[in-house]
Amino acid sequence: MAMLPWPFWVGVVLLNVAFAAALRGDAVGPAHRVVMLWLVVVLVLVLFGTALFVTDVPRGEVAFRHLGIADALSDMQRVDPGIDAYFNWPGFFALLATLLAATGLDPVSVALWAPVLNVFLWLAAVGVVMRYLTNDPRRRWLVLWIFCLGNWQDQDYLSPQAFGVFLYLVIVALLVGPLAALPPRFRGFRRADLAAWWQERRPADSRPGHRVAALAMVLLLVVVIFASHQLTPFMVLFAITTLTLSGRVWPSQLPLITAVVLVLWFVYPASAYLAGHPPIEDAGFQGAVATNVVERVGGTPGHLLVVQLRVGLTVVLWLLAAAGAVREWRRRRLDIRVAILAAAPLMLFPVQSYGGEMLIRVSLFALPFIALLACSALLPPDGSLRLSIRRAAALVLTFVVLAVLNVTGRFGNAEYDLFSDSEMAAVTAVQSLAPPGSVIISAAHPTPWRDQTYLEHQYRTIDDLCSPDLSAATCGPIVYNFVRHNAQGGFLMFLRSSEASIVLQGESTTEGFAELEEWLDAQNGVRLAFSNAEARVYRMTP
Repeated sequence: MAMLPWPFWVGVVLLNVAFAAALRGDAVGPAHRVVMLWLVVVLVLVLFGTALFVTDVPRGEVAFRHLGIADALSDMQRVDPGIDAYFNWPGFFALLATLLAATGLDPVSVALWAPVLNVFLWLAAVGVVMRYLTNDPRRRWLVLWIFCLGNWQDQDYLSPQAFGVFLYLVIVALLVGPLAALPPRFRGFRRADLAAWWQERRPADSRPGHRVAALAMVLLLVVVIFASHQLTPFMVLFAITTLTLSGRVWPSQLPLITAVVLVLWFVYPASAYLAGHPPIEDAGFQGAVATNVVERVGGTPGHLLVVQLRVGLTVVLWLLAAAGAVREWRRRRLDIRVAILAAAPLMLFPVQSYGGEMLIRVSLFALPFIALLACSALLPPDGSLRLSIRRAAALVLTFVVLAVLNVTGRFGNAEYDLFSDSEMAAVTAVQSLAPPGSVIISAAHPTPWRDQTYLEHQYRTIDDLCSPDLSAATCGPIVYNFVRHNAQGGFLMFLRSSEASIVLQGESTTEGFAELEEWLDAQNGVRLAFSNAEARVYRMTP
C-alpha cells in the first residue's frame, strides 16, 4: 500500500464520495443507472486493474501454469488423467485452449486482463441474482459496490476457480428466478405435515417452457462445473440442496440429480486422482482450523499484517451482515434464501483443508449474499429512499476503510506475486535451454513458469522438497541429489520473488537463503548458466 502514490488514494476517496452522493439521490431513471454503472466500472479498474498499469506480466504463478495446461491439451490427442489433478478436471483448460486457438489472442495478455474481465462477469451475474432477491435498485447498486470492496481473495486470475464462481452465480440466478418455488405453508413437525409441506411445493414461474429451459441450463452448467473444478461442485451441491430443503426451489429432485452427476464424475473421469487423494481424507474441523488459520498466521511482521487485515475485512463484512440479518428478521423481512446462500459455504470448511485456502474460497462464495445482508445495516432502517448527510458520510467512511483493507490485502504480497522482466527472462532462458526430461527447480512456488513446456520437464520447488528445514546443511544435499540422480540433470533458479516468498512467510532468512545458494554453487557439476539483476540460474549435470 505504501508503494501506491497519494493521488491513487485521493482518487479512491473521491470515487467513494461520488458513489455515496449518487446513492443519496433518487435511484431511478436511465441517467442515474448510467452514472452508477460508470462508477462501478471505474471502481473495478481501480481495485482490480491497478496491476495493468504497473506491469505487463500477469500477477501470480498459477496463471502461467494454467496457460501451460491449456497449451499441453491443445497438443495432446486425448486427455491423460494420470498426469496430475488438473487433467482430471480439464473442462476449463479445454475451453481456454479452444478460445486461444480460435481467436489468436496472446495467452499472456489474456492472463493479464483476466482479473478485470472475471470481476465484470461476476458483477453481471450478481446483478441478475439481486434482481430476483430485492426490488430496491439502490440496494442492488450497493451490493455491487460492497462486493468489489470486499473482494480481497484474489481468486479472479485466469483459473477454473474464477470460471466456476461465475457459473455458480448463474446457477443461483436460475434457482432464485425461473426455478424458484412458492414457499409452502408450514403446519408442524409431524411426518404427515412434513410430507404435505414437501408435496405442496409449487413453481413461482407460471411458464412451463421457461422453467424447463432453466432446468436444462442448470443441468448443463452443473456438468460444465463438475468437469472444470474439484471444489466448486460441492458448493453447487450444497446451495441446491439447502435451497431445496427450504422449500424455495422447484423441482425437489434437483439435489439428487446433482449428487448423481458429482458421484459419476468422481467414479470415472476423476478416478485417477481419487485413487490417491480421497476427497475427505483430511476432513475435520480441527485440521481445517490448523491448516487454514494457524499455519497462515506467521512470517515477517509485514506479511502477518497483511493476513490480519484480510481477516479484519472479512470480519467487518460478516458483522455488518449479521447486524443486517437481525434487523431484517425483526422487521419480518428476512429472505431465508439470502441467509442460506450466505451460510451454505461454511459447510465446505470442515470437509477439506484445500491446501489452506478453504476459508478464502468460503468467503468468496458467500460474499454476494453477505453484501446484500450488509446493505440492511448500512441503509436507513425506515426504508426511506433518501439518505441523510450523516448517513452518507458514514457510508463514505465505511467504503474508504473497506477500500484500504481491500488494496492492502490484495496487493500486500506484491513483493513475491509481481514478476519483473528480469525474472521472466531467466525463466524463458531455462525453458529454452533445458532438454526434455530434465528437472527445473525454483526456490518457491511464486515463479512465472510452466506456461510453454508443461509436460516436458519435472518441476519442483525447494520449499516442497525440504520443508520445514531449508538450511544449507539439510536442504542442500536433498536438492543436489534429487537433480544429479535425474538422467537429464536439471536447472536451479534463484529468483527475487521466490526468495521474498520464503523470507516473508518465515520459512528461512535472507542469510540462510544465501548460504543455501552458496553451498549448491560449490558442488561438483554445478555451474552458473544465466544471471541478471534479479535472477540466477545454475545448470546441474547428471
